[in-house]
Amino acid sequence: MSDTKPVIHMVGSIPLDDSETVFKTLGQRVGDHAERIPDGETGRRQRWISFVMDQLKANPAFEVDQTLPPFQFTQFDGTVVYEIPRLTIKDGVDPKSITFETGYADDAIRNFSIFDRLQKAGDIPAGVKYQIDMATPLAITYNFMVPSIYDSFAEIYTKHLATEFAWIQESLPHDRISYQWDVCQEVLMWEGYYDQFPGYKEKIFSVLGEIGGMVPADIDLGYHLCYGSPKDEHMVLPDDMANLVDIANGIVAAVPRSVQYIHMPVPKNCNDDAFFAPLSGLVLVDTRLYLGLVHAGDGDGSAAKLKTARKYATVSGVATECGMGRGDPGIFEPALDISLNLVG
Repeated sequence: MSDTKPVIHMVGSIPLDDSETVFKTLGQRVGDHAERIPDGETGRRQRWISFVMDQLKANPAFEVDQTLPPFQFTQFDGTVVYEIPRLTIKDGVDPKSITFETGYADDAIRNFSIFDRLQKAGDIPAGVKYQIDMATPLAITYNFMVPSIYDSFAEIYTKHLATEFAWIQESLPHDRISYQWDVCQEVLMWEGYYDQFPGYKEKIFSVLGEIGGMVPADIDLGYHLCYGSPKDEHMVLPDDMANLVDIANGIVAAVPRSVQYIHMPVPKNCNDDAFFAPLSGLVLVDTRLYLGLVHAGDGDGSAAKLKTARKYATVSGVATECGMGRGDPGIFEPALDISLNLVG
């Protein structure tokens, strides 16, 4: 497989104070090796989708379903990270009447103005694009809703995100932005982390295809696959990359336009050929593979993972497993150093 130098991909969240600091830091540290940089998901988005849950609990259309115990969001080792109450739509509320105030478009448009100013000032290399990251409709659905309203909630929330994205694409220059859908709860569903329901795979591809189709062909599109890492630990430790390969192949087949990249996480302790061998089954054609194999404090292991993975697939980008803004901030600079060594 190709051993050309990969790019550095920043997944999303960054443990810095604000978007301007993120843009400046990434522009200076990795900008010459990156095609896109995110705003770091600072502020309320530092909690990824937890801020959406706060909004839903305050929304008069929803209530906690008292008949179900809270869902325990656990790491692979059984550690309970969160207990999440399950929401349902109140009796008498028409789902189609429900509105949301996530603010994704406000954030993207505001932060692009900062990105634009810094790029014009030379703090971000010319040609690097602003990467906008957004959680999928099923992330909110599977994590926060009772199963009985999965379909109705996913439909109305998808329409909300379509409205948010329409505002973004109307407001920002298409050739200077990229769009990344963060696919976590879908991967966990695939692994049996949630109670699986008949046709869940078809539902996942239907939704991921639909939201990919929202993005016009002249805006870069990527998907970040994830096993969750709110405490720098996976919710599930996969045996190999077979499920990620199945999901990636299904995404590019479902999306009615080209997909520029797929990002896949690689746990720190996975170094053998058996883990990476399923990558030979990827059918990505023009879609680049980015691997989240960078682990702070393990430069040799990160390099070994890249070498092994390249036996089975062309690896066009290196990254961490997930964003770095929700765990130990001390991993940020070491992870950048390792990434630079891998592409140097």
